Parts: sequence; C-alpha cells; structure tokens
Amino acid sequence: MMDKKRFIQEYKKLKQEAAPDLWGRIEGGLRSHPERPTGGEGMGMEKKPGKPVFWQGKPVYQLAAAAAAMLALAIVAPQITGQNKNTASGEAPAMEAQVMAEGGDAGGAAETTAAGTRAIAAAEDGMAEAAAEDGMAEAAAPKEAAGGAMLQEAEGAAPQPAQRIAPQAVPEREAKAAEDMKNGGRDGANGSGGFRREEYGYLSENGFQKVAKEPVSTFSVDVDTASYGNIRRMVRSGVPVPEDAVRIEEMINYFPYDYPDPKGKEPFSVTTEYSDCPWKEGHRLLLIGLKARDIDFERRPASNFVFLLDVSGSMYSDDKLPLVQKSFAMLAQNLTENDCVSIVTYAGEEQVVLDGAPGDQAARIAAAIEDLEAGGPTAGAAGIQKAYELAEKHFIPGGNNRVILATDGDMNVGASSEGELVRLVQEKKKGGVHLSVLGVGTGNLQDSKMEALADNGDGNYHYLDSLMEAKKVLVEEMCGTLVTVAKDVKIQVEFNPEYASAYRLIGYEDRLLANGDFDNDQVDAGEIGAGHRVTALYEVIPADKGAQEGRELKYQAPGSFVGSSELLTVSLRYKKPDGNASMRMEHPVEALSYRKEQSENMAFASAVAEFGMVLKDSKYKGSSTYKSVAELAEACVRPDSDSYRKEFLELVQEAERMYR
Repeated sequence: MMDKKRFIQEYKKLKQEAAPDLWGRIEGGLRSHPERPTGGEGMGMEKKPGKPVFWQGKPVYQLAAAAAAMLALAIVAPQITGQNKNTASGEAPAMEAQVMAEGGDAGGAAETTAAGTRAIAAAEDGMAEAAAEDGMAEAAAPKEAAGGAMLQEAEGAAPQPAQRIAPQAVPEREAKAAEDMKNGGRDGANGSGGFRREEYGYLSENGFQKVAKEPVSTFSVDVDTASYGNIRRMVRSGVPVPEDAVRIEEMINYFPYDYPDPKGKEPFSVTTEYSDCPWKEGHRLLLIGLKARDIDFERRPASNFVFLLDVSGSMYSDDKLPLVQKSFAMLAQNLTENDCVSIVTYAGEEQVVLDGAPGDQAARIAAAIEDLEAGGPTAGAAGIQKAYELAEKHFIPGGNNRVILATDGDMNVGASSEGELVRLVQEKKKGGVHLSVLGVGTGNLQDSKMEALADNGDGNYHYLDSLMEAKKVLVEEMCGTLVTVAKDVKIQVEFNPEYASAYRLIGYEDRLLANGDFDNDQVDAGEIGAGHRVTALYEVIPADKGAQEGRELKYQAPGSFVGSSELLTVSLRYKKPDGNASMRMEHPVEALSYRKEQSENMAFASAVAEFGMVLKDSKYKGSSTYKSVAELAEACVRPDSDSYRKEFLELVQEAERMYR
C-alpha cells in the first residue's frame, strides 16, 4: 500500500487538475459523516489542521471517504475540462458527483469499500490488469472506471482511456479562461464563470468641485497598496482590469517618495508641491505628501501576532496557501524573544495551531505553518472570533497587538456577508487589537470584503502576488506595515477662490469624509505606520480658467475675497496610537509656490495616477495614454532607482502592448 503522504499528494493532484472549486464541498460533506470522530484517531495519524478529512476518522471511513472524494472528482473532471462532449452520457455521472459533493453519498461509499479497496491496492502495486478485472469490473460503474484510471495513472500503470484526464487540461483551461476574458466572454473579470468570481466594490470617480460652492475637501489617509499588486497580477496575466479594481491612491502609495523626516515631536512631516498637470493643458496639480517618523527596528514595541490563515478548499492553488506559508515563515525569521506568535486556521471550523509561542522560535513557528493543507468550506467569522480571543489572551500593553489575516476572502460558512464581518471587526477592535489583511490568489478574490475588514479593523490591506511582494510587505516595510505611529489621520484642504476655480481629488473615493467629520473624534479614519509615506494629488483649475468648467450662474456672483496670498491650507488631525483625543496640524501653501517644472516626486506620482486613469478609462484622463505614462515615468527611472520604479515602467510598457 502506498503511504499516507503519497496518497494525500495524489489526492491533491487530482483535486487541482479535476475540480478545484468542487472539492471543498466534497470535503465539507465528509466532515459531517458519523464515522468521523472529533478526535481524529485512525491509522495512527494525529489530527492536524488542514489535513484532508478522510484521514481524520476510523479506517473504514477513511477508505470509503477517500474513494468517494476521489471518484467524485474523477467523474466531474471530463465535464470541467470539456473532454466529455456528450451531454446525455455525462449527465448521470455529473449528478452522482453532485450528490457526493453535498455529502449525500459519503455514507453510501462504505458499501463500495471492498471494491474500492481492491482497486486502490491493485493500482498501488502497479497491477493494471488486476485492477481492471477485480475492482473495476466488480464496481461496473462509470465512477469506478474513472477513479481506477486516475489511481493507475498516478502510479504509472496503464490508464483506462475512457475518461482519462489529459495532463494539459489545466493549462489549456487557464488559456481558454484568459482568452474568454480578453474577448469579454462568460468569464469576464466580474462575471460568474468558474474561473473569475472576483468581487470589487463600486467606485464613483471623484469629479470637479467648484471652490465658490465647496471650498473644503476632507478625506481619510490610506496606506493600503492592494490595488497595485492586484493590477500587476492582471496585466501580467493579460486579462482586462476591472474599473473598480483600480484605486489610484493605493497605486500611488505603493511607491516610496523622497519626503523629509518630521521635525521635533511631530509624528510626520508635510510636503506640498504645485505644478502643471501633465494630462490637461491649463490645469495644475497639487501634491500633498506625508512622511511618518521612522523607528529603530531593534527598538520597536514588542508584537503580539495572531496569524489567521484561511485553509479552506478555495486556498488550494500555489498562489494561495503555499504562498502564504512561505510568506509567514519569512516574517517569523525576523521576530525576537519579546514577540509572541499564535496561529489560527479556519476551513469548515476554526482550529488553534499555535498558542502564544515566543517569537524567537522561528523553526517551531515555520514547522506549524508548513504542516497546513487546504480543504473544506470557509468559516471565516469563526476564525476571526478565535483569533481575537488569542490576541486578547496574550495582549501586550503598549505593544503591537495585531491579527494578520491571509485569505482570498471567499467566506461561505457562518457570518459571511461584508456587513456582518465588518460589524464583528468593529466590535473587536475596541480592545486595542488591529487587523491587517493579506489578499492572495486569482479567480475568486473578494477584494471589497478584505478592504472593508482592514479599514474597519484599524489595519492595512495588501495583495500578495509573489514572494517578492511578501518580502516587501512583511520584511522590508515591517515596521510601517505592523507598527502604527498615528491613527485616525484625516486631511482637510481649504482652497482660496481667489486662486482656484475648481478642484478634483484623484482617488480616495472610498475614503471621503463629510467636512464636519474632520473635528469629530468619534469618526474613524486611517492609520499611518512607522516610516510610511502618504501621497495625495489634486487636479486644480486656476481661477482665471474657471470658464472651462461651465458657465457662470445667472443669480450668483463670485463672493468677496479676503486678499490672502495663500492658495490653500492643508489641515491634519491625528491621534496617538493609544490616545482618544486628536491633535491638529496646519500647513498653508502660497500661491507663488507654483513651479512649471515638476520635481521627480511629483512626476512619478503623476505617471502612476495617469496609469490608473488610462486603465479605468477615466473621463478625466485628458491626453493620457500608455505611451505618455511611459514617457513620464521613464524620466524618473535611473540606473540607481529602486526596483519598484523600474518594474512600474516595465508594467506600463507591457500594458501598452497588451491593451492598445
């Protein structure tokens, strides 16, 4: 008999190649089988979070459940890969697979244990003829034939040709999905097809506001970067970028800018620049940049981390759980004995994998993470509840207490709606525990849900599309990502109508605040981590260009001016990480600060903003094209520039080839 590890590997291979979306439902049904005890005894194997459920029960159940799961997957494989073109002949097996997927045939699988056991044994021993004559002939059903063929193929024996899954089925399917998306077919970026069930919150792009009527603009800071990483993944895959996936402020804030350090005891500095707008002649561009105080990594506050890891069926693919495992193992290598690490997983149920381990036990932490495997439905709310319980149990006064959730966001058991989860997180954060979210994966990314969780959990949202991105977020920018230096940071800009006719905030659509909320300490806003930089851009129509944005009002004349030389005033409110009362800063900007030539900071930020507008085909993009974006960015990329700027230029050039 092949050992359990090998059998699990073959089971995983079949799940990935045949039905990556179906197997979670199959295992969910098997979990509720009466022969599966909660203790996980059987065949001498200890119950471990994330292990396939057929190892967590009595021997008879294990064999029956394994056979049921594998045979159901084998049956449905031809339907998914498109090999079975005969609807009539394929209908009955597909229906049988659906029954098994819902758990209805898990108990009945015991009736075929004898035949299944002989078939498995024959396949494991390489005895193809014995398998065909004994197990396959005795079962005499399409599902046994398909299952036996798959098991024989896994062991190198001659496969049964009737329903064999071609090795190239997966790449062909992915290529077909990409082609469908390019052509606007059934699997479009927000469609309901089997490959693309990604969800993005609706964004209504900010328009121009007349200074005479709305002189004040208020918004919460945002240091999330998920949108850029997600867009990078789409461009590299050659699929269309959904308009609502483009959050320009997150794209701009992905990159570091050369802002001065704060002075004195202030938590951050304020930088402003005023120059010409590259994409609209006659318009100008205002840059507002914040730079948070850096802290010495060695002197950072002790951290109490709870790694909350989604190990449900949807996390199976290499760009999901395996990437998460490598990323958190990398983070663990940078912790100290002063830190505390707990690990909670969730699938059909939540489980505590590690409870308060010292941070310097990197090998122990990494081993616990490495042992996880994906399988089952997704009970995200239960996992969040348990993670907060552990964070509160090991709470470090004055430290960085944080839950780090890694998921594709596809929650389907218990409280799963965005509203329910947000209310849960809002309630839990009152105890002083932050929630950061790392999104992963392709096809069913629930972007809007994850952004809402991070925003309401006083944390950050990042998207990991590679191990390099994980290194950037969890290692290179660890203090900024995980150590908050100011919370509830709000920005309010008041324009002087003598110098500005209208303005438009670029991005931050889901961060806008009512003007009255600026002074209201009860209103939540964004957080800034150590060393973080925050950049915002306003497109401004100078006062003498006001006619470009509509005719004068018949019954309203321009108001009287106070005669100030200031173009505007930038005001900020923030709280200390452990404080409840906000403090205020003001930064006036002189009208004479205008410079025709942009600095490198502004030029690169402008290029990123342009790229976002072109991707979403903004009605405010003016003369922007992929070519103009590349030209603007190229002037800011030198041989000694950081790799992120170089990569951005390459991404723009790739998008130009792909989407023109």
